[in-house]
Amino acid sequence: MSAIRGINVAAVTPRREGPEIDLGATFELIEYLAGAGVAGIALLGTTGEFLHYDLSERVRLLALGVKRSRVPIIAGVGHSSLDGALALAREAADAGAAAVLLMPPYFFRYSQEEVKAFYLHFAEEFKGALDTLLYNIPFFTTPLACDSALELLATGLFAGIKDSSGDFASFERLQAARAARPFNLLVGNDVIFSRARAAGADGVVSGVACAAPELMLGLDRAIGAGASLQIERLETRLKEFIARIDRFPVPVGIREALEVRGLKVGPRSVPLGPQAQREVEAFREWFQSWLPTVQEEAR
Repeated sequence: MSAIRGINVAAVTPRREGPEIDLGATFELIEYLAGAGVAGIALLGTTGEFLHYDLSERVRLLALGVKRSRVPIIAGVGHSSLDGALALAREAADAGAAAVLLMPPYFFRYSQEEVKAFYLHFAEEFKGALDTLLYNIPFFTTPLACDSALELLATGLFAGIKDSSGDFASFERLQAARAARPFNLLVGNDVIFSRARAAGADGVVSGVACAAPELMLGLDRAIGAGASLQIERLETRLKEFIARIDRFPVPVGIREALEVRGLKVGPRSVPLGPQAQREVEAFREWFQSWLPTVQEEAR
């Protein structure tokens, strides 16, 4: 089982009109994040808007992204079908990714029995070619209930879970289950990161870390050192950022922050209305003035 720990980034996917992935801008983003000191980068997850791109583009990005990255790549292989998820996972394994991140099949709603069958059939077909992380993202697809996740993890077929529910009670149940069978436990919702990391989470796959890696890295160091005042200060900054980006569809706020930092992300996948556009401009001004303070406090 691979040990994925610390601050891992849920990366956006820079794009051209079309839509088409902007590979050059993506490589620049990967280099920027690796240079910031993150532990790993998750490509083509929810923050990466994977569903906008066809299978061949996703395969190409994963293959080239792994080659270009100085840190491990976690490959998002979410798909509406089992066959699609398996095709992506096999390509990620061939490319040398560190792990695959697999959500329940998206768009249609499924029962928990069907979700578990999906994962078990995936594991049977994939045959452990690469560590598989369960991915619970209930805001956008069928939830992976905590009972279902525990049942799947108890099989030993899965390396761990990224839980993006933000439900701390579920985190506590998952954490307790590791005493019987160890597995990788990653936070996927930045809202509970500090509390969960202090309680034993291995790390995070963080959208905020894409826009402000300094903040999440500084917060992680403070938690490790037990520096309560620093934790409180940086947790306040984290809440400020989350409150600002929650006004927009995912991942508009993160993409706008990256543009303010001089990184190319390309056009939005969906245009914003006039009011939202005005709020985006206000956010960009706020982020530009907020960032230097965070960079100073996170040292």
